Amino acid sequence: MDCVAQYTACVQPLGPYDLADQSQYFGGWPTLEQHPQTLVLAFPVEGWQGSAAVAVSQASDGAVQLVAHGDAPADQAVAQALAVLSLDVDATGWPDVGGRDQVLGDLQRRYRFVRPVLFPTPYEAAAHFVLGHRRSTAQARRLRTALADSHGDPVNIGGQIFHAFPRPQVLAKVAAFPGVEAPRLERLRAIAAAALDGTLDRGRLRALEEEEALAELRQLPGIGDFFAQGILHRGAGSTDCVTRDDLTLHAIRTAYDLSDATPPAQVLEIAERWRPFRMWATVLLHIDMRRSGALPAQKRPSGPTRLR
Repeated sequence: MDCVAQYTACVQPLGPYDLADQSQYFGGWPTLEQHPQTLVLAFPVEGWQGSAAVAVSQASDGAVQLVAHGDAPADQAVAQALAVLSLDVDATGWPDVGGRDQVLGDLQRRYRFVRPVLFPTPYEAAAHFVLGHRRSTAQARRLRTALADSHGDPVNIGGQIFHAFPRPQVLAKVAAFPGVEAPRLERLRAIAAAALDGTLDRGRLRALEEEEALAELRQLPGIGDFFAQGILHRGAGSTDCVTRDDLTLHAIRTAYDLSDATPPAQVLEIAERWRPFRMWATVLLHIDMRRSGALPAQKRPSGPTRLR
């Protein structure tokens, strides 16, 4: 797919935002060889008629420029990239949360008001969790990259090729793939079917009540409660929900010097201070937990890991 730039958008973030910090804490993105400060997000665009590679850079005045390449609708590709970077949210009130909660405020300043980065689509989030089940983050990333290289749409930016993850109609036809056993591949094909029938549409999932969305996601093969929360909160993108998994409870107990015996309901009461950015605060606590080495022993990664 040999493409020229289709569309350029320039966005002034609402609230503090530093693209370099986003890359530092959630990175792994490729960059343009001629412009190393420019990140490239490659993904299939919802609607599944094509894929895009969106080049993202930030000017000295804070404005973020997004340039879409590929055969998908360019304005839709840019909108999707904005969602990935949480730039579709008015975050002018994000610092106020830290003003009400000293622990969170200290973390906001330490990590320069970093925002969550989402998966390009809930479909990719679901595929990632299926690929990563009982595997390390690095192993899951390698498999995602290999699938993209083998079955994803290539997008050419100035002679540099970027591969998107396979569109669902393509993944649904993959009969075998090295490193992916048959039962896991069957689950991936079910995820692809759910994307094609609209079950995993980002806008649709965001519009549902949280429990309704989670109940639907749990119906997908291989998706339990933990993965359902991941798909909804880090795939569709929620601003004001709190995951109730053990790692989140551990992160809150650690940050607020609570005993391990503190009941979950009491732990989660703290999150009420973070409204309307409870999910953003939760992600920030996860970043600090990993950076500070405060992961519980059984959850410690064997090597460097990224949150995304």
